[in-house]
Amino acid sequence: MSGIYIHVPYCKRKCHYCDFFSVEDARGMNEFANLILEELRLRKDYLPTEPIETVYFGGGTPSLLTADRIATMLNGIAKTFSISPLPEITLEANPDDLNPGYIRSLLDIGFNRLSLGVQSFDDNDLQQLGRRHNAKQATNAVDMASQLGFNNISIDLIYGLPYSSTNVWESNLRKAFRLPIQHLSCYHIIYEEGTPLQRKVFMGRVTPVDEAVSVEQFDLLHDLASQNGFIHYEISNLGKEGYFSRHNTAYWKQIPYLGLGPSAHSYNKTSRAWNPRSVDAWINAIKKGSIEAENELLSEKDILNEYLLTSLRTIWGIDNGYIAGTFGIDQANRIERVANKYMQLEILEKCDSNYRIKPKKFIVSDGVIADFLTE
Repeated sequence: MSGIYIHVPYCKRKCHYCDFFSVEDARGMNEFANLILEELRLRKDYLPTEPIETVYFGGGTPSLLTADRIATMLNGIAKTFSISPLPEITLEANPDDLNPGYIRSLLDIGFNRLSLGVQSFDDNDLQQLGRRHNAKQATNAVDMASQLGFNNISIDLIYGLPYSSTNVWESNLRKAFRLPIQHLSCYHIIYEEGTPLQRKVFMGRVTPVDEAVSVEQFDLLHDLASQNGFIHYEISNLGKEGYFSRHNTAYWKQIPYLGLGPSAHSYNKTSRAWNPRSVDAWINAIKKGSIEAENELLSEKDILNEYLLTSLRTIWGIDNGYIAGTFGIDQANRIERVANKYMQLEILEKCDSNYRIKPKKFIVSDGVIADFLTE
């Protein structure tokens, strides 16, 4: 199996915390679909000859594109690759972009999963984050999508916000679990270099929350999710049984994917590639019939570290039998020594030949994973 990711870089305005590549002007938007088709033609051989299982439109704000333009890209993918009989096809959307006609069009052209950038159900949070929707629009968007036929809906929420509180975070979670959603992605706020929010921290106008508050809010997330039938299957992702993100799970299981559009990344087990972080550079390259993606061939060490880094983020963990067979008994012995250390600390647990971080301990995973990586 393989996946396709399409990065739609357009935004009406940049959110105060966001470091994803996006632009606030619409240059190239009218020809974006045709440019994606041309890039697809140029780069189709990057993937192995396996059916496409997942297609994901991320951004930026993909919901700024008309359904007709999105359908053009989906049709191009279907003509270029063999498509699985039951693919997962996801669109990221901003709540205030959705209306009944647009939702029906998405369903008609083949979308079966919607990922909504809610971030909070508190209007003060949303204003401070620079979001362009309000809490009522977020709730209405989820309800409308469900009523019109989407039965696989994910929402994003952010915690650890410096101007908010744990009470607001708990309220956000309880509101989320009352909605007809099947999946939840929750991220701790990050103060990305160069963003308006990071500049406020630098100037002393915003004070990051204490680590104890972050841990308290993470624990609330884990516990309330479990009480509502959601499985904490990856550090930042929780879903009902049968509704885990197949596209993101493919990333964590080292399944090949092709990234199209400005700044998109690709991976095919032997190399990693990334497109220019510029709309103009990407457009010019495509129009010249060239591929400007930078490419990195992966060494055995890179491949092992990629496996450790992604697998330890999940409830499936790492298979030390696979490591012994693929990378050698010395690596497996090293992994076992590190794992024993964290099992004694009750952070890690063993299931058959697999080691995994306990979901309740995902909050400390960065330091644990760093210990497993080989130099």
